[in-house]
Amino acid sequence: MFLLSLSAIGLSQGIVDSIFVLPSATVRSERNFEKESAGMKFVKIDTLILAQKINLSLSDLLSENTPVFIKNHGRGALSTASFRGTAPSHTKVVWNGLQISNPMAGMVDFSLIPIYVIDDISLNYGTASIIDGSGGLGGSVSISNTANWNDKFNLKYLQSVGSFNSFDEYLCVGAAWKKISIRTRIYHSYSENDFTFINRGIGEIDAETGEIVNPIDTNFNADYKKYGILQEIYFRPNHNNQLSVKYWGQYSDRTIPRATSYEGPDNSNLNSQQDTDHKLVLGWNRFKENSKLSVLGGYSTKNLIYSLMNNISGLGLYPAIYSISKNQTYSGDIKYSYELSNKFVVSAGTNMNFNSVRSEDTVGRTGYEKERSELSSFITLSLNPINRLNLNLILRQNLVDFKFIPLIPFFGIDYKIFKDHDLILKANVAKNYNIPSLHDLYWQPGGNPDLLPEEGLSCETGIEYLKKSEKISFSSELAAFHSNVKNWILWVPSFRGYWEPRNIEKVISQGFEINAKLDFKINLFRFSFIGSYSLTSSKNYGNPLVWGDESYGKQLVYVPLHSGNILGRVMYKGLYLSYQHNSYSERFTTSTNDVSRRDWLYPYFMNDLIFGWLNEFDKMNFSAEIKVYNLFNETYHSVLYRPMPGRNFVLSLMFEF
Repeated sequence: MFLLSLSAIGLSQGIVDSIFVLPSATVRSERNFEKESAGMKFVKIDTLILAQKINLSLSDLLSENTPVFIKNHGRGALSTASFRGTAPSHTKVVWNGLQISNPMAGMVDFSLIPIYVIDDISLNYGTASIIDGSGGLGGSVSISNTANWNDKFNLKYLQSVGSFNSFDEYLCVGAAWKKISIRTRIYHSYSENDFTFINRGIGEIDAETGEIVNPIDTNFNADYKKYGILQEIYFRPNHNNQLSVKYWGQYSDRTIPRATSYEGPDNSNLNSQQDTDHKLVLGWNRFKENSKLSVLGGYSTKNLIYSLMNNISGLGLYPAIYSISKNQTYSGDIKYSYELSNKFVVSAGTNMNFNSVRSEDTVGRTGYEKERSELSSFITLSLNPINRLNLNLILRQNLVDFKFIPLIPFFGIDYKIFKDHDLILKANVAKNYNIPSLHDLYWQPGGNPDLLPEEGLSCETGIEYLKKSEKISFSSELAAFHSNVKNWILWVPSFRGYWEPRNIEKVISQGFEINAKLDFKINLFRFSFIGSYSLTSSKNYGNPLVWGDESYGKQLVYVPLHSGNILGRVMYKGLYLSYQHNSYSERFTTSTNDVSRRDWLYPYFMNDLIFGWLNEFDKMNFSAEIKVYNLFNETYHSVLYRPMPGRNFVLSLMFEF
């Protein structure tokens, strides 16, 4: 803490990000022309980006460096992901083969996943999510950890300090022998998060000018802390087998700031949330010359406590809501692939999940307790009939609570246009189904047990290009997509006075995405550029007689039509300078897309600037950096009436040997 105390001098705004560039890092984002992934679009997050975002959450990384839209309720608060204009429940998340989407809400809070615990991230867009299971109508995120057999002993330590009294600490210790590799990671984050902002949610009329004056407000009751541990043990008795044990435990405690429109007393409407998570995965991989067997057993549990406190005269703070939720998931997975020839591969597998959930509001005395079993089996046929053509067929069958869901098919094709150039034409078509979450069905009050599963029919086409030489590397991909989702689940106000979910007849999401990466050298200078752009039209085509003409054919709420980002970096010997830009077009918060009201979010353009220094002392690497986040002090919101910080700074130090 001594280094943190020294670093804190002169900083008065928040910690957000940091960059660490390690000489041993391998920068990869492209993939090979493989028949097993024919027709699929998936992007592996570049190791350069993972190194730069090491003390961020996954929500920050995705919002800044991918076309995925992150709906962020505030710094350190709930963050959900939307692929291609779909809902948060349409994004599935897998950690080392274990599905970690909350069975209650059907989604993941990406702000609770730190980059510290991630070695590899793969984004599977649209129909490519079928490889991770059903329900990912928008896509899926696959997070994994890998053994490090190269270093006999490795230690990495990081300290960061930022404004708003923000601190990050991270320690990773690992060792490897011939047959055993062990790695332990522990981390801690804390922030008072008390930044100031212009509160445009409330205002007073100036008596002299008649203009509305918005006050300067402070983001009170917004502090958060998070700490956790990731333990990995790998054992390889021989070259054909590897056993692994991975445990991830985490605790977070955060107070939730009031909406900017709140004008009540300071000691009322106080929100807080505590999350306790434990995840355990046991794995066995067996490799042979023409086959691979993978067996996995997993367990995860989550305890969540949410409270809303109000000051009652004579009683003090009294809970208006005190909700306790707990869910447990037991998972088993087995996959086998066999290469009949270098032209034909057959894969098959089965996954089982058993979920047990309990939710209770001890004040309102409402809640529910349910169990759900899911069984999913698949078979994949991957064929390379001629050298420049790959075909991929997947058939997946799900059984939920002993009831069959219709067959989920996928067909993809890759065609290499030129024999000697990596210019690949891609296309696929698939169906997918997403069953309602347990909250959708049973939440009290408002759950609707009569909801139908969401059914999606998607098609996609695109082109990918790769070019590598001694001094330059370039990759790019353009994809156009169309998705028709029937029985879309949407929570709407009811005549009973509370919200309840209903099925919308149809939502159509379509658009295109482009991403590119360029690396090159000029003398001693090394340059890297990574960027993406997405146009997403996601519109409600439900029954206008039921839902009203004003929302028919309109963009879904919180889905931007345009989004894009670019990351540029130049490195000279041990010095580096990085610039990050990301932007979103306007987002509507009402189904009518009414811009005449205050309830819409104007476009914003975010800019970060990072300067760092990396040096080597014998076998030790030392790095230091300073980052200016929100460089131009942009005023922006991701969610209506939830403030975000202006310009802020972070100073970070790290060493590794």
